[in-house]
Amino acid sequence: MDVLLTYLPKNHASGELGAVIFWGQNQTLDPSNMTILNRTFQDEPLIMDFNGDLIPDIFGITNESSQPQILLGKNLSWHPALTTRNKMRIPHSHAFIDLTEDFTADLFLTTLSASSTFQFEIWENLDGNFSLSTVLEKPQNMMVVGQSAFADFDGDGNMDHLLPGCEDKNCQKSIIYLARSGAKQWIPVLQDFSSKGTLWGFVPFVHEQQPTEIPIPITLHIGDYNMDGYPDALAILKNISGSNQQAFLLENVPCTNASCEGAHRMFKVYWELMDLNQIRDAVVATFFDIYEDGILDIVVLSKGYTKSDFAIHTLKNNFEADAYFVKVIVLSGLCSNDCPRKITPFGVNQPGPYIMYTTVDANGYLKNGSAGQLSQSAHLALQLPYNVLGLGRSANFLDHLYVGIPRPSGEKSVRKQEWTAIIPNSQLIVIPYPPNVPRSSHWCLCFHLGNNWHFALAGKESR
Repeated sequence: MDVLLTYLPKNHASGELGAVIFWGQNQTLDPSNMTILNRTFQDEPLIMDFNGDLIPDIFGITNESSQPQILLGKNLSWHPALTTRNKMRIPHSHAFIDLTEDFTADLFLTTLSASSTFQFEIWENLDGNFSLSTVLEKPQNMMVVGQSAFADFDGDGNMDHLLPGCEDKNCQKSIIYLARSGAKQWIPVLQDFSSKGTLWGFVPFVHEQQPTEIPIPITLHIGDYNMDGYPDALAILKNISGSNQQAFLLENVPCTNASCEGAHRMFKVYWELMDLNQIRDAVVATFFDIYEDGILDIVVLSKGYTKSDFAIHTLKNNFEADAYFVKVIVLSGLCSNDCPRKITPFGVNQPGPYIMYTTVDANGYLKNGSAGQLSQSAHLALQLPYNVLGLGRSANFLDHLYVGIPRPSGEKSVRKQEWTAIIPNSQLIVIPYPPNVPRSSHWCLCFHLGNNWHFALAGKESR
């Protein structure tokens, strides 16, 4: 595993970011083994697999061109990426995720129109090449636009677009919208930010050329906290009439008012989670499986005693429910030249794989769930290196588990594999090797159950 570090160069008036890559060596990093990129970035870069070779690439606007550029990870060569004429929004919330329901990651861009209106572009992956297919404008009444997030909000197996923001410059009236997969209609899924007479709201982003503090945009961090199969979220809210800001859990619940009927679901704020409420001046909150048990815990970053001082808090998820999960990580199946012979290469987790399951719930109804792996990487996206998918209270086998990975230019067939009869509460590792033959018996699914690892090859299982 390598590490990309972005930094603000000293005495750099433009505010552009430099970047350096530290190359991984087995289980450590060698500080002397690094590459300083010869270009600077206008904004934080996006890590994606642009050419479908399962080697991460770096996407962004550099100091040498107004067009997006891609730095290919295999040979560190720069190339023009797209032909868009629109400027990228700063801070951006680009994503590399399947939005067209074909198990191949598309490219989602947050841009500015010719009239400087915030908009969203979906560049569909067609046979390994990206082509502009959809342009979606921001909600008309949203003045402060937060970071886009993606989740299978209603459990239909498709990615939905969540957008937090405010209807005024000071964020006294906050709101979260949802655009369902393939639709252009914005549906409000959270409008009530008041609790016991106190009004809360998002913390607006302040962009400075030479920031004295870390500028953090309005962001939702997604995770299925209660394993019911519907992704929840964590958000930072500020007391409108005071100075305190805290992390709050937003639970995904059935819609109870007319405004969210089109989404079928909505967010409900948990105002009284005592452990979260005790953390003052929270800055970022995200999910993480601290105990490696498939249950998502919470990590909160808060301000310390000084502006430059921060504290990290971890909260164990004590939610008790008779619910099940699957935990999935997709590797590349690649390794460097020193891979041991006669051993299938494992590689590391990748941006771009798409995971979906189908099963039957406790009432006998068909249930789907999906997620993209490492789809966003900029502005403290803090996505998990794996996906935890809640299954609800059904202890049935997963009828189907599908995994798709990016493919290179010119390849028409989708790189997708399917496995059946997956045991709930399994931790799954998918090794797509060789990547260009997804239906071969070599694509491996390893799952950890109890104290044993099991291996499934093309429907056959062994221990």
